[in-house]
Amino acid sequence: MCDGHHHHATLPCRPLTRRATIAAGAGLLLASSVGTATGAIAGTGAARTSRLGRGTRLVHADLHNHTLLSDGDGDPGLAFDSMRAAGLDVAALTDHATLSDNVLGDALTGILPPEYTQLAGLTPGGWARTREYADAANQDGAFTAIRGFEWSEPLLGHVNVWFTEHYTDVLQAGLMQPLLEWLRREPGLVLDGGADGLAGFNHPGREPGRFQEFTYDERVCDQVVSLEMFNRRDDFLFEGWADDRSSPLVACLNAGWRTGITGVTDEHGTDWGHPEGKGRTGLWVREHSRAGVKDAMRARRFFATRTSGLRVDAIAATPAGTVRRMGSELPLRAGTVRFRLDLARDTSWIGRPLTVQVLRPGTDAPTVTHVAEFRVGPVVDFAVPLDVADGDWVLLRVADPSQPNATPGPDGHPCNDLGVAYTSPWWLVP
Repeated sequence: MCDGHHHHATLPCRPLTRRATIAAGAGLLLASSVGTATGAIAGTGAARTSRLGRGTRLVHADLHNHTLLSDGDGDPGLAFDSMRAAGLDVAALTDHATLSDNVLGDALTGILPPEYTQLAGLTPGGWARTREYADAANQDGAFTAIRGFEWSEPLLGHVNVWFTEHYTDVLQAGLMQPLLEWLRREPGLVLDGGADGLAGFNHPGREPGRFQEFTYDERVCDQVVSLEMFNRRDDFLFEGWADDRSSPLVACLNAGWRTGITGVTDEHGTDWGHPEGKGRTGLWVREHSRAGVKDAMRARRFFATRTSGLRVDAIAATPAGTVRRMGSELPLRAGTVRFRLDLARDTSWIGRPLTVQVLRPGTDAPTVTHVAEFRVGPVVDFAVPLDVADGDWVLLRVADPSQPNATPGPDGHPCNDLGVAYTSPWWLVP
């Protein structure tokens, strides 16, 4: 089966809201509504092989976590062991890189908004320690431990960056371009750079600037690989809608970014990996290693969910017979596309009624062009007419129609139900 290797990009990092802002009851509600047990995920979940193709294996990942090295509560020396014990296969530590000393000079302290002065961030020593912890925990074939950082501009937003030799602070308040330039630059002896890394947009819309409205830079499109749709227990599809903001998903993809879709815990506590109902990412890797994870991320071969042990894979077939996996380019101008969705978890999910929604570009909210009801079990198979004149991206959202979306969009929108999973998009290329 073709993997459709067009490479797209993701931008760095995530915001710093504290887990204390989460209502105590929200987690229990979601854990029950998503129908999974609380506690560690080791030994639970679906088989790791796709029913739609060969050559890859599913690994469960959490790519966004914090420690005492920035604004988290936990000892970074314990984080990777906690996530491995919880049943995760891939984990990243991404402490905040904030405004650097040259920006926070005494002259500016009284001028900048208070958000800029209340942030604790990575230091060169903390960055070096993160590498030591990741290298000690990493074990090819068993557990992939990744060092990253979260570029954290309090008003524009946060971007995660993974796999780089260096990290960068926020050098100029209010501007994305210094970060994008840094991502383009090769790491060198005089000027460091992040061209060896991948990046992604975090909790999009939590900060008002929304990455300068997802200002697009084609030169780093290949590196900016992800957009968080599940962060902690929240679905960010309609983040800000109640305040008259457009869907972050629509804003990002319509700007030109080719981001896959991730879920993360954004953990700031001490129980990394263990709480049920927080975001996580499923990656389809050719090998269980840092190189294999990086390849899967670059190919957007991943999905977002809030359920441990969930397996999601999806392919699209054109009328000409071309088959592409989620995250790929789909050669099509117009025609009926057949989608196949493989979703499974464990025996408790068999027969569970869900829907799969086909999301297409809209002006402010995604357009849902098809909703297929199904019961968990067989591969889900349906066909939908697509036309590139309506926009160049399409993705699938799996939802539970019996539960509400806590952050709904327009009245009557099909995505006002509880999100279970998002595939990465396909991009229509005539």
